[in-house]
Amino acid sequence: MQAIAKLIRINLTLAILLSINLVGCTEKEAGMSADMNKERVNQVSTEHGMLEGAWSQADASIGVFRGIPYAQPPVGDLRWRAPQDLTSWTGVRQATTFGAACWQSYSDDAFVWSRGEFPRSEDCLHLNIWQPEKTDATAPVMVWFHGGAHTGGFAHVELFDGTELARQGVVVVTVNYRLGPWGFLAHPALAEESEHNSTGNYGLMDKIAALKWVQKNIQGFGGNPDNVTLFGQSAGSSSVCALMASPLASGLFDKAIGQSAACLVKEKRDANGQQRGARLAQLALGELGAQDSESQVTAKQLRSIDNQSLLSAMENSPWSEGSRIVVDGWVLPEAPVDVFNANQQAKVPLLVGSLANEGHELLPLNNALTESELDQYLNKTFAETAPKLKALYAEDLAISPGMALREILTDAFMAMSMRGWAQYNHNADQPTYLYYMDYVPPAYQIYLFDDPNLNLPGGPRSTGAYHSGDLAYVFNNVGKTGDFWLEEDFAMARAMSGYWTNFAKTGNPNGANLPNWARYEPQNHNTQLLSNPIKTIAGAKREKLDLLAQRFQTKK
Repeated sequence: MQAIAKLIRINLTLAILLSINLVGCTEKEAGMSADMNKERVNQVSTEHGMLEGAWSQADASIGVFRGIPYAQPPVGDLRWRAPQDLTSWTGVRQATTFGAACWQSYSDDAFVWSRGEFPRSEDCLHLNIWQPEKTDATAPVMVWFHGGAHTGGFAHVELFDGTELARQGVVVVTVNYRLGPWGFLAHPALAEESEHNSTGNYGLMDKIAALKWVQKNIQGFGGNPDNVTLFGQSAGSSSVCALMASPLASGLFDKAIGQSAACLVKEKRDANGQQRGARLAQLALGELGAQDSESQVTAKQLRSIDNQSLLSAMENSPWSEGSRIVVDGWVLPEAPVDVFNANQQAKVPLLVGSLANEGHELLPLNNALTESELDQYLNKTFAETAPKLKALYAEDLAISPGMALREILTDAFMAMSMRGWAQYNHNADQPTYLYYMDYVPPAYQIYLFDDPNLNLPGGPRSTGAYHSGDLAYVFNNVGKTGDFWLEEDFAMARAMSGYWTNFAKTGNPNGANLPNWARYEPQNHNTQLLSNPIKTIAGAKREKLDLLAQRFQTKK
């Protein structure tokens, strides 16, 4: 049963896609755009000073601002504190180069999510903006939070280039936020020095600070601060969910999109994360010879830990086996699921969903699991419904008991939780749209632009609709690397980016030349099937999710 328990404490290690260059733009056209850009200056005044950006090489009318600081660098004494307001600068600050990624581990041999090596820094609180050609009307704003299990990833890879979305009339903002223990360490010494007696969730505070920056400054970039949509994938999606439950984020956004992760699982042990944080700190300080197991750790000692030692302690402790987002008493006074149960979450239109094969290479597969051990878990967890649930996963069981368990946990974590999030929002009388993507994208090394091929035995589309496979379609950035794209991929990208931008504009994804998307209703679980063809169905995996919801969902 230890193997099963370990499976349940899943530490998602995700990442983000890379792509580059232009779809439908010839070398001659790109050269003309570059020449036009050289003759134009793109400057915007913010509350802290003047910024000078650049122009998209794909479209000379799209402005691009890179590496804009939205808070002071969280270094030295500001490590493990709420982000602090910027100080103003004089003159014109260049915003033409992306900032460094927040501190994290390099990742190799990690399926599609391998990142290789890249610049890292604690000075990483930057955002990037793509602005459409300005008109008299202000444009809707879409603020993107990347995935990566809150331990990896960054916002400035080519996949998240906002040019194609900006072409559809929205301002796109992508945000870097603190990760791993830098962003989510909870420790008693840090709580003691906090005026709110709070510790952890610094990465969530960063997102809130970025949203406050947007409220104060986005109008200068052509954006409407009264029409802001959050969107995020995986850890970014769970952050969107948590921000809906945080009183500190109230009024900072008007719509929300969640892709492949919610925040509706309640930690039963160490909900504030301080036990895990204390163990991590003891390990880091012990390795440095700065702390023995009997001494009390101080905040000053914590801030003396170098980045590599902190990273090593994270990787060699059970810290990341629990939720990085914690109930800290300030950013999150209560567990988000309790807030949703009490109908106290932000009341905004919501679009959420997941993919058909999220668990592939993402969740651990225990090939040693026996059918008897699977039965023990099912009987303990699902009681009288266990035999029926097992029968529903007979096809996976025929492969192996470990495969059956992985698919059950995948559906509980992804498809069921996203449906539950939709149901909570519907119960709050808000427009709600649910999707399920079984369209199969190519699997490739999405960070390694120059070497994308995975060389899978079954070909690039042999892994199903995997976790993160939706990203290129949402940003309409398919076809930027590799030779494995089909015309159907471009059509799906036009549809999905169209749905997402329509929702940002009006709270309704429907629009011209798109298949109708019916609102979510709990009676039939209306779900937009992103497939070929796209259509609305009466719930994806309906029978399985209904059984899982009886056990895992706090409130139907």
